[in-house]
Amino acid sequence: MPTQTIQTKRDLIFILILGSLSALLYLLPNGFEERVDTRGLRCRGRIVAVDNTDILQHGMVKTGDQGVSVEILDGRFAGRRLQANNPLLGQMDRDKIFEVDDVALVILTLDNQGKIVYVNPQAHYRIGLELLLFGLFVLALICFGGWTGIKALLSFVFAGLMLWKVLVPALLKGDDPLALTFGVVAGLTGVIIFLVAGFNRKGLTAFCGALLGVLTSCVLAVYFTDALHVHGAVMPFAETLLYAGYGHLNLTAIYSAAVFLAASGAVMDIAMDVAASMDELAANRPDISRRSLFASGIRVGRAVVGTMTTTLLLAYSGGYVTLLMAFMAQGVPLTNLFNLVYVAAEILKTLVGSFGLVMVAPFTALVGGFFLVKPKRKTDQKAQSECPLRGQVFNLDKQGTGPGLNST
Repeated sequence: MPTQTIQTKRDLIFILILGSLSALLYLLPNGFEERVDTRGLRCRGRIVAVDNTDILQHGMVKTGDQGVSVEILDGRFAGRRLQANNPLLGQMDRDKIFEVDDVALVILTLDNQGKIVYVNPQAHYRIGLELLLFGLFVLALICFGGWTGIKALLSFVFAGLMLWKVLVPALLKGDDPLALTFGVVAGLTGVIIFLVAGFNRKGLTAFCGALLGVLTSCVLAVYFTDALHVHGAVMPFAETLLYAGYGHLNLTAIYSAAVFLAASGAVMDIAMDVAASMDELAANRPDISRRSLFASGIRVGRAVVGTMTTTLLLAYSGGYVTLLMAFMAQGVPLTNLFNLVYVAAEILKTLVGSFGLVMVAPFTALVGGFFLVKPKRKTDQKAQSECPLRGQVFNLDKQGTGPGLNST
């Protein structure tokens, strides 16, 4: 049976297994369903009127109450017009201002008889546009990637379900953040790489290289988080989590886990790039030595790492650019800036992630040097020993003679 046919069958089996696991994860309860308010009915509502007379303006900040009239668009109360109140707390990252014709996510609180007792226009309704954006992403991925794009989409969905259904609930329950996150990352690394590369030497090389890179980032994250006295409270909503009854959580360990979790995707990219290049080279040069293949993998890794580290810096910088702007606007010296715990936390995240990226290339090249060079068959070695001139090229002259040969 052709090798390509065998690989296709393996891919189909793996896709069916992964699709089934994704469906099971989607249906799997996370253990926190009882915390959902069952008395709340969620629906869409169109804002038909607003009353801004009680809103107070304090510079850029608005406080007070905005009165809104909302028409329910779906559910058993569709068509009903209800009055609601939109409180403004003076927190620009949480407050929202409605205008006429806006569509809002409305939470209706019901009593035991099913009557509405409270109307809460919680936020602008964004689900429709988010689904549209996801649909465009899926379409672009499949159109460009074809069969590989379908596999990448499946790995994307599976990774999201693993984070939401396995990692987050287990962290809330108090499981060891480092061991748990490393296990989840290792599982996702195996699934994603073997799904894309297949169960072969190339996939095994990329998996081992990526895992060694993630392990390096994990060790560095744990050490430097403690050495720099960075605590987990620097993460968004960390204090809110503690006050919500989860004071037993080790936020510092969760922060360390988040550092290498954030870099794991880029680590997989580099490992796959280096492994694929080395596999292609080994396929076209079956006589290549391990040392030569390792050197080639190092050269490929240098080119990839040269751009990926900058990419990681820009990706992380985008998350805290306003922080840098605020301190620059206030004239804070760089020495003070780099000693702030928030800035130190971001520097740690960037440098530890980048260090993992740098190391994954030589790790992958080293592993590929062993896995991707196929050992020579004994018959070939025997034939070579019996005929030492086998494989050598001689330039014959016009009379049919050449170096070491006699035409007579």
